[in-house]
Amino acid sequence: MKLTPEQRIELHGFNNLTKSLSFNMYDICYTRTKEEREAYIEYIDEQYNAERLTYILKTVSDIIGAHVLNVAQQDYVPQGASVTVLVSEGPVVEVPTESFDESPGPLPDSVVMQLDKSHITVHTYPEYHPDEGISTFRADIDVSTCGEISPLKALNFLIHSFDTDIMTIDYRVRGFTRDKDGQKLYIDHDISSIQNYIPEEVKEEFDMIDVNIYQAHTFHTKCKIREFDLNNYLFGYTKDKLTEQEEEEITERLQTEMDEIFYGKNIL
Repeated sequence: MKLTPEQRIELHGFNNLTKSLSFNMYDICYTRTKEEREAYIEYIDEQYNAERLTYILKTVSDIIGAHVLNVAQQDYVPQGASVTVLVSEGPVVEVPTESFDESPGPLPDSVVMQLDKSHITVHTYPEYHPDEGISTFRADIDVSTCGEISPLKALNFLIHSFDTDIMTIDYRVRGFTRDKDGQKLYIDHDISSIQNYIPEEVKEEFDMIDVNIYQAHTFHTKCKIREFDLNNYLFGYTKDKLTEQEEEEITERLQTEMDEIFYGKNIL
């Protein structure tokens, strides 16, 4: 069913569609020594501790119009953190037109919509290569909603909440709901690409690949930062402290790491 922004599907009962957004991001850093690796992990653990992650997820809840029922958060030893937020139906208001538009969501103005029996989770995974001086930080965020609002409206805010070199984004719609005549509806909004929910200024910074299965309502987008500046990947110093050979070797290692993560396979 094709919708114009002004249209709204009149349903029989509650919207039972489950819409799930998985946002996976990577930050990559060159850490030359054991001390630098430990300092980087400590920095990441402080920057993205459970308290900060809880704030991010509560803001996502505001964007999708959810009521927070319960928050479980944990900082792990030696590193990493997790937060799970259980949310329930929010106040029902007149549906704004952006509910049906393929467009970036607010940053982070509240969009109040109906949803129920939903959850938001985040897990972090700092790690480092045992030999080659590469450290990475990965965060996985899952936003699952039932109701009319799509969790894609939270994507813009999530992208701006993390410093990221690579993003992998999945969106899928499962189940079905019924219109007032009893006809099954397997999706309630038009979507051609996750990229349509990412602002133009962000898309200009990344190379992107789409892998979509339209008939299964499954959408996949991978993004890799376009401009490479070695100074952004050195922890505690700048490239003017390196020899020309060191600069070339470190650049090659970092770009290989990024390509392997982006394409999902080992190159060397």
